[in-house]
Amino acid sequence: MPIPISKEVFQGLEAVRLSGATNMLDRPRVIQILDQMGYEEAAEWVRNHKSEFSHGIFQGFEITDEAVRETEGDA
Repeated sequence: MPIPISKEVFQGLEAVRLSGATNMLDRPRVIQILDQMGYEEAAEWVRNHKSEFSHGIFQGFEITDEAVRETEGDA
């Protein structure tokens, strides 16, 4: 089952994936690249959702409004 994430997080993860700059399983490097590329929200999500990130690499990610509400509720 795909992991729900916001549009902004998806865009950041997709930018890193398409760049080919790292293996997506290298979470610390993914975070570093997201920060370098200006995807602060995505970098923060990966930092705070280690398990969901790992599962999403294998199960896929899905953009949902629910993910946005969860993120806003954490603030």
